[in-house]
Amino acid sequence: MAAPSMKERQACWGARDEYWKCLDESTDDASQCKKLRSSFESSCPQQWIKYFDKRRDYLKFKEKFEAGQFQPSKTTTNS
Repeated sequence: MAAPSMKERQACWGARDEYWKCLDESTDDASQCKKLRSSFESSCPQQWIKYFDKRRDYLKFKEKFEAGQFQPSKTTTNS
C-alpha cells in the first residue's frame, strides 16, 4: 500500500472530522450520519478507519471517566 498524499490525508481527516461532528451533534445516533460515514470510508484507508473508530471510542470513554460519569458494568464490579 502506498502512503496517501497530503491531499488524500487532508481529505480523510476532513471527512473524519465532519463525521465525528455529526455524531457529537446527534448524540451518537449514527443513523443520521450515514452519508458522512460513507464519505469517511471512501476517503480513508481501511486501517485508518479502524484506528479512528477505536480512537473515538477511547476518547469518549476518557471524557466520561474524567468527568466522573463512568459506570462500570455489573460483571466488572463483581470480579
